Formats: sequence, structure tokens, C-alpha cells
Amino acid sequence: MKARPFPDPIGKHGVGESLTMKVTTASAERLLRAAAMRQTGLLTSNYFAAGHNPAVANEETRRMDMTWITARIAVGGGIWNQDNMAAVARAGVTHIIDMQIEFDDTPLAEPYAIEVLWNPTDDDFQLKPPELFRRGVDFAVDALKQENARLFVHCAAGVHRAAMMDFADVYVESVEKFLQQQLNAAE
Repeated sequence: MKARPFPDPIGKHGVGESLTMKVTTASAERLLRAAAMRQTGLLTSNYFAAGHNPAVANEETRRMDMTWITARIAVGGGIWNQDNMAAVARAGVTHIIDMQIEFDDTPLAEPYAIEVLWNPTDDDFQLKPPELFRRGVDFAVDALKQENARLFVHCAAGVHRAAMMDFADVYVESVEKFLQQQLNAAE
């Protein structure tokens, strides 16, 4: 396996620096997990800096276990029924990444023209294949290219699988923005 430069926009190497490493499936997942943990503090800071205040979240959002991580990306628990899907639609969600293996939201979302990626995975605390993240990240990146898109990433409880996918989405988005800034600065 060939070593290659890998951008580390939020890690210990500082913005704009890169590190060289051999990227394997296991090392990529460890890197993603570590970056997600570092990103947590940045997300919280950005969330409040953008004017979000969980104390004023509406009742439907609280009942739905939907927490807005950014202005356009929320994470939470299962939808399960038509009333809850209606609440999700009223919250402005246009795209859903459904990580639960237990239930596919697609039929519930159809009346609201909400696009769903059913990306089922076990909540078994085992390492997940990169393809699982790739499907979710590709879906999220495509969705968020649309100016008014809002994404809800969820699993049954909103604790393990959804958070894991949400951090992958947000991390990739931040890396893409960083790389674009570097390209713009070089021009």
C-alpha cells in the first residue's frame, strides 16, 4: 500500500498541514472516529455560534428526538409512524439517512417527497465497512448541494449508528470545504 498525504484540517497537525500515512480500512475507520471525537467540540461551538438554542426547540422536534447539529443536519432516533414523519416534514427535512436495520422509512416518506437512503446496519458495536460510510456520505453530499436541503440522520435510538454516520457526513463536508479553500488560495 502506498503512503499518501492526507489533509488533517482539524487535528493536532493544525489547519493547512497534512500528514502522510498508509490508509487501510481499519486505519481509515480509526481516523474517522478520532476526527469525529475532535469534531464534537467544534460542532458544539459552531452550533451555538450559528444562533441555535436547544432551549427554544419546538415541541415536535423534542418529541421526535431530533437535534440540529448544524442549520441543515439533524441527528436523532427512529421515526416509526406517519405522525412522526409529518413532524419531520414540517421541520423542513428533505433527505433522510436511515441507519436502522429494524425499519425502512421509505414508505412513510413518499407522501412528503422526502428522499430516503436506507443504510441498514446492526447496532452491535463492531467495526463497520467503509462502504457503509461511503453510501451515507455520498447521499449527504449530493443532498446538501441543494441550497434548501435539510438532512436528518437517524437510527432507532439516535445514539450509536446515527451519530456515527452524522459525524462522517459533517467531517467529510468540513474536509471538502478545507480543500476548496486551499485550491482557491492557490489560484
